Amino acid sequence: MVNEPSVDALVRKLGAEEDPISRYELCVAVSKRTRQIIEQMQATGTTELPGKQKEIVLACREVMSGKVTLSRD
Repeated sequence: MVNEPSVDALVRKLGAEEDPISRYELCVAVSKRTRQIIEQMQATGTTELPGKQKEIVLACREVMSGKVTLSRD
């Protein structure tokens, strides 16, 4: 379970005040980034992330740091 950053903080970070995102959109964005991280790990032969953190936690932290953005079609 991801406690930090909170879901509300992630929703605010990806969305804009005038056009907020839904929790579903957050889930899709984070799961896509998590899959990318796993694929990168498999391609490089990495078995675990620094600090033994989970891939989804890294994806959430990337959203909070601004490395991951949401583009709507």
